Amino acid sequence: LPRQPAKTLWYDRPWYVFLEFCVEDSTDVKVDIEDHLVVFRCKNADGVEMYNEINLYARVNAKDSQQKRSDRSITCFIRKWKEKVAWPRLTKENIKPVWLFVDFDNWRDWEGDEEAEKAVTDRGAGSGRGGTGAGGAPTRDTRVPGPA
Repeated sequence: LPRQPAKTLWYDRPWYVFLEFCVEDSTDVKVDIEDHLVVFRCKNADGVEMYNEINLYARVNAKDSQQKRSDRSITCFIRKWKEKVAWPRLTKENIKPVWLFVDFDNWRDWEGDEEAEKAVTDRGAGSGRGGTGAGGAPTRDTRVPGPA
């Protein structure tokens, strides 16, 4: 049987690179993570073998990486060897495979903005900008009358 690549989404964070292999109702899932390589294979709901091989942009810590399977996809949390270094792309080669896409729903430009990233994770949501205490001067409310 011929094999085909799974649609793959990725995004970058200070400590991890996230990969999501989009295969519904996958079986026989196997993900091999090495220092500079990720190999993914499984069968989809129709029994077709899915296969992706990714030569990574930079070294990763395979022992501190993990994966999670759901009914719709397999997500890999790949620990970077050098933390807080942004990856401009996922692959070592500067060629984007047709099956690889940036996950814009989860993408954030965190580089050089670690305080904002920390504020976002501390609050759970928001941009870390604006509001009170963000460095801006408070505005004077002119609707309230002053002393007579």
